[in-house]
Amino acid sequence: MSKHTYHILGVMSGTSLDGIDLAEVFFTFENGRWTYAFGVSATLPYSNNWYRRLQDALHYAPLELQQLNQEYTAYLGEVIASFIQTHGLQALDAVCSHGHTILHQPQNGYTLQIGNLPEIASYCQQTVVCDFRVQDVERGGQGAPLVPIGDRMLFSEYTYCLNLGGFSNVSFEHHQRRIAFDISPVNTVLNHYAAQLGMAYDAGGEHAAEGTLLPELWKALNDLEYYAQPFPKSLGVEFVREKVLPLMHRYNPSPIDALRTFTEHIAYQTAQALPIAQGRLLITGGGAYNHFLRQRMQAYLPEMTLIVPDNTTLEFKEALIFGLLGVLRLREEINVLSSVTGAHEDHCSGKVYPWKG
Repeated sequence: MSKHTYHILGVMSGTSLDGIDLAEVFFTFENGRWTYAFGVSATLPYSNNWYRRLQDALHYAPLELQQLNQEYTAYLGEVIASFIQTHGLQALDAVCSHGHTILHQPQNGYTLQIGNLPEIASYCQQTVVCDFRVQDVERGGQGAPLVPIGDRMLFSEYTYCLNLGGFSNVSFEHHQRRIAFDISPVNTVLNHYAAQLGMAYDAGGEHAAEGTLLPELWKALNDLEYYAQPFPKSLGVEFVREKVLPLMHRYNPSPIDALRTFTEHIAYQTAQALPIAQGRLLITGGGAYNHFLRQRMQAYLPEMTLIVPDNTTLEFKEALIFGLLGVLRLREEINVLSSVTGAHEDHCSGKVYPWKG
């Protein structure tokens, strides 16, 4: 018989490169329903060196990627071990880690999340559940998004669950099936232009609010082929590097006008993505702090109630849900939905590396 309580450390590194999210979570399964409670949590920023390496890794040759994977696995394991020691965490059932996405090309049957090598269990001296995406791609799926099964199990009271990170993704129930997909880039583009203003990010969208909307650029962005594609579909940094930024550069916007126009684009595409423009929309991820973006979303969704949760849930929801995916993997239960990813079947994904110390 499976356990009913689990003590987990969820670990997530997103494409916006904000840092490594670590969240201690206590899961309970009772009366057919999962509940959770957060323990300690933190986001540990990347050093400038790691930030540059992860940002540039899209262009690495295979041998360079292999070396980066080995070094990042060691680094991530040490970060996890230090967090566990610093906070005195004891009797963890597992560390459930997403790793960091470098390449995501499901159309070519390939996705790579580094930091998921077997050695990570030795580095952090814990059983590790990780590498959740590869098996879905092998089954013909997008390998993303994986969070929606957690939305269904932990946040079913909301009509929509929207995450605003490096990219935005949404999940919802549709004809008794969970549907989810990536909507558009968010912080991968906004932070690019904020950096041109000497900032890591545009706090609250304040600079975007001062910019001018460029109608021709806005229309060109909305005309990108991805937005007309049916779901399931997902995005990677390749889309930003190869499609979005080159398109924006052709219009040569000032950084402040680029922020304004792309914020409008995000808001518009969010509204376009929702089949019913009313209900309760839960917003999480770093982009939820962007007041101007939320204001523009509300303008396109006047009958929708936008809900921003407490800061811990807002910032660590993905780490929380990858913790749940790891628990489901330990229980050998379904943790990936084919209705979301397009895989041939629902399945149980992830690799388990036991710690034998």
